[in-house]
Amino acid sequence: MDSIDKAIIAILQRDSSTPVSEIADSVGLSATPCWRRIKKLEEEGVITKRVALVDRHRLNLRLTAFISVRTAHHSEAWLTKFAESVRRIPEIVELHRMSGDTDYLMKVVCPDMVRFDKVYKKLISVAEFSDVKSSFSMEDLKSTTELPLDYI
Repeated sequence: MDSIDKAIIAILQRDSSTPVSEIADSVGLSATPCWRRIKKLEEEGVITKRVALVDRHRLNLRLTAFISVRTAHHSEAWLTKFAESVRRIPEIVELHRMSGDTDYLMKVVCPDMVRFDKVYKKLISVAEFSDVKSSFSMEDLKSTTELPLDYI
């Protein structure tokens, strides 16, 4: 991966609908070689998908919560069942296995506290936890999908 690939990735992270001709002009290539580089980045799994980012507030998803859980179960079978169950709860948009005092951390988006309570009840019905804690975001100070490219 070289500086041209890095520049292509930076452009696509900002706007994946940018026309190849515009990307090519920005990175100093003609359209066909630029398109080939993009395809290669996709084939290599560097670019995993292209998506549209939407404003969650316009979708009535005004509440963001973080649920941290601890469990006494640490088997592969428990983790597999838990992760599959969480994937079926659309309001849980992120699930992380953690180090430290928290075993798993989830990010939840939903309309309000009533819906959050339903998500919470669904979550505790799919797995056994020793502790569950919820925190609520009061304000988004930074939220991005753009990854830093200085480590390439």
